Amino acid sequence: MASNTRAHAPLDGLTMVLRKLPQVTVLFWMLKTVAVTLGESAGDLLGITFQLGYVTTAFLFLAFFLVVVVAQVRAERFHPALYWSVVLGTSMVGTEVSDFLNRGFGHGSAPDGIGYASGATILAALLALVFLVWWRTGQTYDVENISSRTGEILYWIAILVSNTLGTSSGDWLSDDTGLGFRNAFLAIVGVMALIVAAYYLTSINRMVLFWLAFILTRPLGAAGGDALTKPASEGGLGWGTAGGTAALSAVLLALIAYQTRQIRRHPLAPLPVSVDRRTGRPQRPNGALVQAVTPLTDGEPIDT
Repeated sequence: MASNTRAHAPLDGLTMVLRKLPQVTVLFWMLKTVAVTLGESAGDLLGITFQLGYVTTAFLFLAFFLVVVVAQVRAERFHPALYWSVVLGTSMVGTEVSDFLNRGFGHGSAPDGIGYASGATILAALLALVFLVWWRTGQTYDVENISSRTGEILYWIAILVSNTLGTSSGDWLSDDTGLGFRNAFLAIVGVMALIVAAYYLTSINRMVLFWLAFILTRPLGAAGGDALTKPASEGGLGWGTAGGTAALSAVLLALIAYQTRQIRRHPLAPLPVSVDRRTGRPQRPNGALVQAVTPLTDGEPIDT
């Protein structure tokens, strides 16, 4: 699900930018859900099972995220393994930030945080601020067609805040509302179904639907992770954090390998150089520049 907005135009009719971000397909949503679920189980594995503690786990995840996001921004084209490593990193960091904000130090129901409802409200306001800045900088909201450095950086900030908000909202739904783990999961599935229906049956802005779905896949993934790792007495499969993390890692790697193969078979088409939505001035590209292939009037293409 992506916005239909187009804010790109060729710089000279010839120069294009290699894509850095994937197209939004069913495979995209599968990878995103598995990645954020893995982020949840990996946090429990390190922080609880291995007893590294909240602070150590948070710093490890932050270091991982900073390394992969810098590599992603500096890359010249789309690399599935690198892209999904950054999404995984946002899930890991987002979980720790949400837990600290809502609960205070520690993974238990500590009384030192501000609570799930307040945390979700603050994060929702922060995400709205990110989108406001995004708009003011003249970037396109179309997440499939971002071709500027500024646009990609804002994209990753929005993803980090979205995954953090998803964690807080999921905790609020399952704990504060009294729905519990199973009913909260069913409620999220129901809302996701409504979003899909709205995408195909209404004219609601595609960008709004994309980010709503993006936020909700985080608590959906957390619920799925709990279903794998929790003991049977609590409604789970009893795989534990180690077993769940291993299984999710294998699935994520398999899906990344499949996407990599698909990209090699069918390379992503380059994008026009991005221009400021308000001024029309070219913006700094986020990927490598290439020359477009322009068709002749008689139908024969020429490589320019």
